[in-house]
Formats: sequence, C-alpha cells, structure tokens
Amino acid sequence: MGGQGDPPLLQDLKLTILSSSVLHPSPPLERRSMFLSNIDQVLNFTVETIHFFAANPEFQSEIVVERLRSAVERVLLPYDFLAGRLRLEDEEGRLEIDCNSAGVEFLVAESKLKLDEIGELEYPNPAFRHLAAAGAVKEGVKMEDQPLCSFQLTFFKCGGFALGISNNHVTFDGMSFKNFLQNLAYLAAGGHNNTLPTPPFTNRHLLSTRCPPRVTFPHPELFETPSYAMLELSPCTATLNFKLLRLSAADISSLKLLSQPHSTRPTSFNVVVAHLWRCKSLSLSPDQDLKRTSMVLYAVDIRKKISPPLPPEYTGNAVLTAYGAASVEEVGKGEFGKVVEAVAKGAERMENEYARSVIDWGTLHRGFPKGDMFVSSWWKLGFADVEFPWGKAVYVCPVAHPRKDIVLLFPSIGGVDKGVNVLVALPKEDMDRFEEYFYKLLPTA
Repeated sequence: MGGQGDPPLLQDLKLTILSSSVLHPSPPLERRSMFLSNIDQVLNFTVETIHFFAANPEFQSEIVVERLRSAVERVLLPYDFLAGRLRLEDEEGRLEIDCNSAGVEFLVAESKLKLDEIGELEYPNPAFRHLAAAGAVKEGVKMEDQPLCSFQLTFFKCGGFALGISNNHVTFDGMSFKNFLQNLAYLAAGGHNNTLPTPPFTNRHLLSTRCPPRVTFPHPELFETPSYAMLELSPCTATLNFKLLRLSAADISSLKLLSQPHSTRPTSFNVVVAHLWRCKSLSLSPDQDLKRTSMVLYAVDIRKKISPPLPPEYTGNAVLTAYGAASVEEVGKGEFGKVVEAVAKGAERMENEYARSVIDWGTLHRGFPKGDMFVSSWWKLGFADVEFPWGKAVYVCPVAHPRKDIVLLFPSIGGVDKGVNVLVALPKEDMDRFEEYFYKLLPTA
C-alpha cells in the first residue's frame, strides 16, 4: 500500500505478548449444536476489528484487563456459541456450531510506542493485524479446533490501548456485532447478565429454507459452487495497488445534487456507491464491451424486510447481497441520477419473497455473490458509539485485507457526518484511472 500523497505506514508496532489464556463460560453450559442458515454458510472467514481508546487515568491497564476478562467470561453465557467450534454435520455436510464451551482466546500485549506514534488511525495499516493476532488462523489446526472468537488488549506507552476482536463471520453480522459490543460494555461496567441491553436471539431457524425450496426470481447476482467448504475469501495482493480515497460531507452533498432530477432516492450511501460504480466502469480497459451488463453489489439488512420481521436482537447474519445492474456504457457515461436509481433498486428488490428465494437458491446451488464490484460498508455501523466504562473508542476499524473488486467504506474520525473513507484495490493501471475519475467526476462547488 502506498503511493503519492499516502502517509508512511509503520510496519513494526514493537509489541510484546504479556499473557495468553483461554476463557470459558462459567458455570459450564450444556453442550448443543447450533443451526447455521444458508446466509451464514457462505461467511466462513475471520473478521478482525480494532477499537482504539485514549488513556483514562481512572482505568489503568490492570483494571481494564480485569474488567474485560470478567465481562468476556460472563458474556459467554448468553453467547455460548462464541466459545464453540465449527464442524460439518453428518447428513448434508452443512456447517454448524458445536457449542462445546471450548473457549475463546484472551491475550494481553504491550507496545513500546505511544498511540499517536503508530500512524494515522483512519488509514488501513496491514500492521494493525498484530493488534488482533489472537484471532489468526493457526496453520495445520483443523477447523474443529479453531476458536471462533478472540480478544487482544494492547497497551501503549501513553496509557491508550487497543482492543482487537477477531471473530468468524458466521457468528455475527454488523448489527448483531454492535449489539454484542453494547452487551460486553454493559457487563464490563458491572451490569448483570439478566438485564443485558439487548439479549441475543440465537434461533437461526427463522432463516431456514422453505420446504420444498422455491426459487421464484432469477438471481444473476449469484453463481454456483460445488461445496460450502470451498467458499473461502483469501487476500489477493500480488498484483494489486491499494488506495484510500476520501469523500467529504460536502462531496457527498454535491453528488446528491448531481443525481437530480433523475433520482428520487439520493441517500448518502446510494450516491457514494453510484459514484464508485461509475469510476470502476470508466477505469476498465478501453477495449471493453460497452453493451455488457455491469453489476454492483452491496449488503442489505433483511431483519425488517422479511415477513414476519426478525427480532431486532437476531444474532447471526441477516444480510443479503443486493445488486444494481446497467450496461457499462450507461454506468460510465449515462445520467448520474439514473445510476443512483439502479443502485437504489437493489435494496427495493430485497423484499420478503425475493429474500426467501435467495435463501432457497442457496440450498439448491450453494452459491456465492458475483459482480463487477462489491461495496462492503462499515460506514454507519456505529461501533465507535458504544460506551465502555473507560469511554468510547477514538476510532474503530477492521483490519483491511484488500481484495480485487471489493471496496471498503470506513467512517471518518469524528463520525459519519464528516464523510467517508474508501479503500480500493485494483491492478495499477486500473487504479490510476480509477483515482483520476474518483476526483475528476466530483462536481465542483
């Protein structure tokens, strides 16, 4: 990563692991198997989230460790599946969670650096993965022995610290992870398990396939794969150039104005996705087929979209991939407002019957989303709004593993109203064109 205008990225965070342990639910829980929906099945990969906290004189490192360790042990009672392990069930070879209380990892580390010496927090630094090293997949360790969740506290010389949480995506989507954070923070502040702010609803059978499965819509956004076990996202960095591009609140407002009068739904998210889609179409090689259908993909929360609605406390993955479709020419050179409308139709399409059709399709075909670009948004998940006893996080970000055609949206420090950061990974020539269009196509004030 890097390039003209990019900040230098610190490679060595000068870390030392002070302690490592495995935490279990206490008291021990009865062993059970946990059903995973078709949505969960395709998300068997690790997500690493780093929460940066400023120094708080009332919470020295020993107190933070004690409070968090106790909170994790207690939160594993309502979230028993976090302490379990993945396995394949016998009949269909589907993934399920063996809630066997095998435990979660808990590491404590220290850095010789101050928090303000590790670099710009907004800029995804691959070295930040060391702040969540507890969650690294162990080479040679079978799936059935890999922890599903881990926690790492890293203290800096200034008294600030980072909380790294690694979890397999089968455990949470963005909304249920935020609920988990709120429950964890509540317990760390001395709350009781029987009065959690948002008790988790863990029955994922609500997103089971219908019997018999009924695919009632075409699904051009999906392609078939032979087996759930093959669905694995791995970084492809050999020939990619990475860039963090920024849109200010003023830039987003100007894109909303540009979308008029052709769009009636110029939300911040829709105009940002439309802008990225347009840049992607224009940055492709000049000899592309302009009549080819281009597709942009993004996740939609279906909790309120299916019938009956899922409980807000539903814990698991309740997101499906929506898509916008238009010809390469229409996306790159057509009216911007019409591109925004094509994006908006993706979420509109995701009503109950369409969502059920996607879930049933997964039983018949075991597939995965496909498209020209997938926009993964951490922009408005609100993880930094969670109030821990030592305060709110200064910044929260995932450990970025840039992949071709997957664009990540991050919030700016100070909140969503400040704008959005965009991480893009493309081959160098495509990246150069993408970056040129990214700023060139923004309306001037």
